[in-house]
Amino acid sequence: MAPWTHTYLSPQTERRLCCASREPAQSFTQYIDTAEGTNEYTPQTLEEYWNSKHIRRIRTQMLNNEVPPECEVCDKKLLNQDVYRDYFTHLFAHKWEDVISSTDADGYTTMKPVSWDYRFSNLCNFKCRMCGPMLSSSWETEARKQGKIEPWMEKSVKKSIETFQKDTVEAEFATAVEEHRIEEVYWVGGEPLMYEQHWRYMQRIIELGDGPGLYARYNTNLSRVDYKGINLYNDILDNIRDWQVCASIDGTGTVGEYIRTGLDYNRWLEHFEQGVQHSRNPRMMRIDFTLTTPGLFEVINICKLARELNVQILAKVVFAFTPDIAMSPLFLPRSILESIVYRTLEHSACDNDTMRHMLVTLLERPTFEEQFPDQYTASRLEGKIRMDELDALRGGMCFADTLDDDAAKEWYNGIY
Repeated sequence: MAPWTHTYLSPQTERRLCCASREPAQSFTQYIDTAEGTNEYTPQTLEEYWNSKHIRRIRTQMLNNEVPPECEVCDKKLLNQDVYRDYFTHLFAHKWEDVISSTDADGYTTMKPVSWDYRFSNLCNFKCRMCGPMLSSSWETEARKQGKIEPWMEKSVKKSIETFQKDTVEAEFATAVEEHRIEEVYWVGGEPLMYEQHWRYMQRIIELGDGPGLYARYNTNLSRVDYKGINLYNDILDNIRDWQVCASIDGTGTVGEYIRTGLDYNRWLEHFEQGVQHSRNPRMMRIDFTLTTPGLFEVINICKLARELNVQILAKVVFAFTPDIAMSPLFLPRSILESIVYRTLEHSACDNDTMRHMLVTLLERPTFEEQFPDQYTASRLEGKIRMDELDALRGGMCFADTLDDDAAKEWYNGIY
């Protein structure tokens, strides 16, 4: 249902079918794109994109029961088991008759998007170890200080992006709000609760009387729940039909704070518990757990936390399509990875079905050494050097300190 209902825009204004689709880049290559961008800023308006040759081809393939190559993340479950495709089907299957009646043989549709994932900037107060400048302004600031300037970060290009976001992107979203065309919105960033636009538009949707028809979904670091006297739970979420807050946490205590630079774990927990008090079922407040290499040793703690709070876990493995990503568990040799995973699965506290399924599935995937045999030796060194540089830059705990396994720590320290 996504090509008929949903529209996505990255902080650099790259348009895609959705945030998980793997497509050739337009201007600037995103982390899961299949081909390099031109590095020349040529943004598209929603009107230009919505019935473009690209998306019409995707619609036509889907109508013919074919799986477009852009959809392999869902089709092959590369990120998690709860795939995005099922999410859109659940929300919008009732619109199928509209799809048939409004779509031409070449994929052109008169339907307009009602589901929005617009990332108004990369504004974020965290520097998560598995993130980067494109999705975090704090990462961008750090990269600029190091002289690591990507094409989209050049002053003139950055200014053009900001202008397009302000003059075109916000106008597209504001028009949909005023025309009562927002049925579902995904607030993600950057850090969406840092966006002034989030608070302004959500208030406007409620003012217009559209709250009872709105489903809002969040992916947030939950470092704040208040903005200029407005409370997320009391003033926003209590006034809409349904909602879900996926609160990102990839480890507890100091390990969690290492993975997500900027995290205050106790403050996160306080904000999460406030949300639990407002939720009507265990689905509304969810622990959003991305499995990283340090996070392998936090699975038990996260399972215990979910049980104590009586909430669900959304579990996924960190994206990695190159063998130099030390934050991916697939960076580890097969024997070490299996030892850690089997030990975790045998632990009595690993009682969460979602977590267990993720770990079992992880074992079925090829490690980087198996997937990239010719590149792996050099790439693992590149990955270690990158982590060592970050550790030196940010201070505190080091990557090796998070590896609560003697064999893993010895292997990692032995990479030269």
